[in-house]
Amino acid sequence: MRARRVVITGLGAVTSLGHSVPPMWKALCEGRSGIRKLTSFDPARYTSQIASEVTDFDPAKWIDVREARRMERFCWFAAAAAEEATRDSGIDFTREDLTRCGVIVGSGIGGIMEMETQHRRLLEKGPDRVSPFLIPKLMINAAPGIISIRYGLQGPNSATVTACSSGTHALGEALRAIQHGEAEVMIAGGTEAAITPLGVAGFCTMKALSTRNDSPAQASRPFEKDRDGFVIGEGAGIAVLEELEHARKRGADIYGEFLGFSRTGDGFHITQPDPGGRGAALAMRRALEDAGKNTDELSYINAHGTSTPLNDVMESHAIRRALGPAADRVPVSSTKSMLGHLLGAAGGVEFVIMALCVRHNIVPPTINYDTPDPECDLDFVPNVAREVKVDLALSNTLGFGGHNSTLVVGKFAG
Repeated sequence: MRARRVVITGLGAVTSLGHSVPPMWKALCEGRSGIRKLTSFDPARYTSQIASEVTDFDPAKWIDVREARRMERFCWFAAAAAEEATRDSGIDFTREDLTRCGVIVGSGIGGIMEMETQHRRLLEKGPDRVSPFLIPKLMINAAPGIISIRYGLQGPNSATVTACSSGTHALGEALRAIQHGEAEVMIAGGTEAAITPLGVAGFCTMKALSTRNDSPAQASRPFEKDRDGFVIGEGAGIAVLEELEHARKRGADIYGEFLGFSRTGDGFHITQPDPGGRGAALAMRRALEDAGKNTDELSYINAHGTSTPLNDVMESHAIRRALGPAADRVPVSSTKSMLGHLLGAAGGVEFVIMALCVRHNIVPPTINYDTPDPECDLDFVPNVAREVKVDLALSNTLGFGGHNSTLVVGKFAG
């Protein structure tokens, strides 16, 4: 049976560049960074003291106050982005068969903030003072659960947990659910809120984070010679996906067509990528095959581009391995240069960005690109956004554990 076609009809995002999609997209196109000195706790004893934080976020604008108290921060972000995406799509779930509508949302870490809070309470006051909401607040599947409850959705419902690939895997699973006839509508993406004392300490001791503390906005510099690590971020990116005829019948506005997905493993190391980029290249090739497209049709790549020494070289090699001669002409940019690395939310936010690139024919830049690294020799759209006819875009997400995942979106051709 031929797979059913899937389109994107709604987008939602919460990031350091705004609590919704429009301000984030505007800032990205202007090349503005959302990375600042860390404010949610005192970072004085930390080697990395900068972050891409979501500031001034009021969950009451999106969620009932009583319900918000029972949710972790990563669930606030997911619920807010899902609400924006559903409003943007114009879908009315009271008119839908709710058994044919579902949710898949990924997160790499989940409720670490609540875990830290309740662990302190356990040590200071004893086990009977630990909150009864600890477990439902820290579990990663709370995010899709809360969204499904909000709209009464009874179709496919699950969470993906694959480190930084979590959001991408959620979107890929949602694509398959619609293609294979399990659902007509899916809400999918990623969310994360791991900027906590323990979370940041863990990445610091791994020496994964940038220590460019005196110039936060210049700290994330993917593919650039002087990069020294990633900048931790938080937020959520959520999309509404629909089967094409379902979207047509209700007159939905379509951002683009979700064409392909692939996931592979490095089988190499728990945190270091395979230096040759074999697994990442395979994910790209298979995603294009899944989309029924070839490298000559590709217009843009939203790279994983974390700003770490090993990842950026590996991904550059992987893109060359996957695209062959086409690698010299396809623009590649990393929006993590402005948003930092949102971990499990990265794939969701970058999918939203990729859909906007297809819609608006604009490619955001890789900012802070001053000195080229000879080992990273692609067109990284340095420092200034570029108008490009984006007919076919690809997004990479690579995670600890050796997870490689790629999504492909194209212009909707009717």
